Amino acid sequence: MRLGVIDIGSNTVHLLVLDAARGARPMPAVSESLEVRLMRFLEPDGSISPEGVEALDTAVTRAAALGREQGCQETIAIATSALREATNGPEVLAMLEDRAGVPISVLAGVDEARLTFLAARRWYGWGAGRLLVLDIGGGSLELVAGNDEDPEVALSLQLGAGRMTREFLWETDPPSNDDVARLREHVRHVLGGAVGTGGSALTGDHVVGTSKTFRSLARLAGMPRDVLGAGQRYRMRLAHLDDWTPRLARLSSTDRTVLPGIGPRRSRQIVAGAVVAAEAMRALRVDEVEICPWALREGAILRHLEQL
Repeated sequence: MRLGVIDIGSNTVHLLVLDAARGARPMPAVSESLEVRLMRFLEPDGSISPEGVEALDTAVTRAAALGREQGCQETIAIATSALREATNGPEVLAMLEDRAGVPISVLAGVDEARLTFLAARRWYGWGAGRLLVLDIGGGSLELVAGNDEDPEVALSLQLGAGRMTREFLWETDPPSNDDVARLREHVRHVLGGAVGTGGSALTGDHVVGTSKTFRSLARLAGMPRDVLGAGQRYRMRLAHLDDWTPRLARLSSTDRTVLPGIGPRRSRQIVAGAVVAAEAMRALRVDEVEICPWALREGAILRHLEQL
């Protein structure tokens, strides 16, 4: 059957259409990303501004219409941290459901982590052993580990690349050295407490990074491992990331767009993403990650197929 999933994130509204069957690998048919960048539209009281609501309405309605055009027998929608935390989130979600004609599930941070982990486990299989998964979104960072399809530990921290850019690196472009230093200190503080509570469970025989932020950084600071049917698969070493992060911080967001893997949609927040990625790897004592092409959207489809 043909299924669609609409991912309403902090940066984009993304539609993924897959041909799927229970027990079989979902095959992507259509993928379209519509830029929203909700962090720009957050008001001081934590609500989404009218302009932001309009941008969301346009993107979600378009994604739902495209899913119908592509012959989806069913489309599900998931919303993550930006809508979950907005003070007017419930009203906005009700409006979006009515306009798009698609039910929207609001995921808690740990649910995001668990679905992303499921996707990584199915991609790598049982032969990968214990998995440790790092995922950087616009609003949050997820750290997940376990031996099975349901992880032993799943943490969701408010260290997303968009959130950190807005809180620490928004005043100047490129950011000042002091602002980057303040960001790094904050990330280390939050990770220090979180990793301490996670204890020895945050380990893995195979360590992977998911999300667009990790993919962009790996194309820039990593190296291709091999070429498979699904395309190039990348690894990224902490040493390479540490080398590139200060160079990224010295460039304006416009100048960063000429670099491989850094598009205009994420050029402003890639510095914060690089700092979070590097400090997370350091806190977890990880020297290298492999980039997993499956993440939250694929996990949502896999879980939905199980429930049919």
